[in-house]
Amino acid sequence: MNRPLQVLSDHTPIDEVAIRAHRMGRIRELLAGKDCAGIVLFDPVNIRYANGSRNMQVWTMHNFCRYAFIATNGPSVMFELPTGYHLLQGLETIDEVRPAWSLDYMAVGDRAAEIAGRWAKEMLDLILKHGGVNRRLAIDRLDAGMAHALTGLGMELLDGKPMLERARSIKSLEEIRALKFSLGTCEAAMHEMRAQIQPGMSEQEALGILIQGSVRRGGEYPETRLLTSGPRTNPWFQETSSRIMEEGELLSFDTDLVGPMGFYNDLSRSWIVGETRPTAEQRELYEISRAQLETNIRLLRPGKRFLEYAAEAYVLPDRYLANRYADVGHGCGMGVEYPFLWYPEDTDWGAYDGVFEENMVVCIESYVGARNGDQGVKLEQPVWITRDGPLLLADYPLEDSYTD
Repeated sequence: MNRPLQVLSDHTPIDEVAIRAHRMGRIRELLAGKDCAGIVLFDPVNIRYANGSRNMQVWTMHNFCRYAFIATNGPSVMFELPTGYHLLQGLETIDEVRPAWSLDYMAVGDRAAEIAGRWAKEMLDLILKHGGVNRRLAIDRLDAGMAHALTGLGMELLDGKPMLERARSIKSLEEIRALKFSLGTCEAAMHEMRAQIQPGMSEQEALGILIQGSVRRGGEYPETRLLTSGPRTNPWFQETSSRIMEEGELLSFDTDLVGPMGFYNDLSRSWIVGETRPTAEQRELYEISRAQLETNIRLLRPGKRFLEYAAEAYVLPDRYLANRYADVGHGCGMGVEYPFLWYPEDTDWGAYDGVFEENMVVCIESYVGARNGDQGVKLEQPVWITRDGPLLLADYPLEDSYTD
C-alpha cells in the first residue's frame, strides 16, 4: 500500500499534540524568514490554528476581545477573557496566559484611543523582551487606532495574514488524517439528510438535518446557508429559505460546515428531490458539472503553477460561462484558504501565480447553470495533493445515475 493510502486507512486516535507542534513550527519558520520578532493574532481561526484554543469562535470574529502573541524566539502568550482562562488548560502550546484588553468600540467607547495605547505598550514590552532590537511585528487583523498606537511607539508593522495563509496551506500527515475524520462526520450528516428529504419539506428543514447531524458528531458551526431547491438553485449564492421542495426538482447545496477540531468540511452535491428520474436538462447540467470537476481534479500536481493550471482547466460551454462559480478551486483546512484559483476570465480581479505543493489540500468547485436559467448544479470535492498526484478526501459518491 502506498504512503497516502496508508495515512487515510490509519484509524488510530488523532494526535492533536503533534498537529499543534507542526503548526507552531510552521508559524515560527515563516516569522524568522521575514525577520519578525513575533506576531499578534486576532482572527479566531488563526488563533485556533496557532495554539489550539477557542472561545466563542463566531462572536470573536467581529469582537476583538482575545488575541495571541507568538514570539519568533520566545514564548507563546495567550490574552484571554478572564472568565475564559479555564478553556486554555492542557494546551502545551501556551506558555503564559494574560488578561486581554478589550479593544472594540462597543466595549470601551470613547476610551478606545487610551486603551489602544495601553495595549500597544504591553506589545512593545513583549517585543523588547523577546526580540531585542528587532521591532518588526506581524499582525493578522488590526483596527486603525491600534495601528496608530503601535507605530507611535516606533514599531514596524507587517501584514501577518500572508504568513498564516502560507503556514496553513501545507498540512502535516496528521492534519490530513484529522481532516479526513472531520469530513467523515459531514458525510454521515449528508447521508442522513439524503435519506430524509422528500417533497413537501422546506429547504430550512433539510438544512436543519444537515447541521444537526454535524453538531451531533462533534461539528461546531455552519459558515453559510447555501442549500436551495428548484428555481432558487439559479443563480447560485441564494440563501436557504422556507420554500417547499417539490417532486423532481433539483436540491443543490454547499456544506460549509466547521467540523470536529475546527476543520472546514466543504462538499457540494446536487440531488433530485423524490423518486423522479432527472430530466434531459438536469442530466446535461450534471454531466457538464461532473466533467468540469473530474477534469480539474486530474490536472492537480505538485509543481504545477496556479495560472498554468487555470489556463488548462475545463472550459465551460458559452451558455454557462457567464454564470460560472466564483473560483475554480481554493485551499482548504480550517476554512477557505490560500491558494484561491481564479477563472482566466476573472484575472483582472486578483488572479495571482504560485505553485501547488505536496500536502496542500484544495477544494475543486463547479457550478453549472445558464444565465437567467431556472436551475443549476453545484458540485465540489476536497482533494489532497500528494507527490503522485490528487487523492480525494471524501467518500460521498457523485450521482452515477444522473449521467447514464
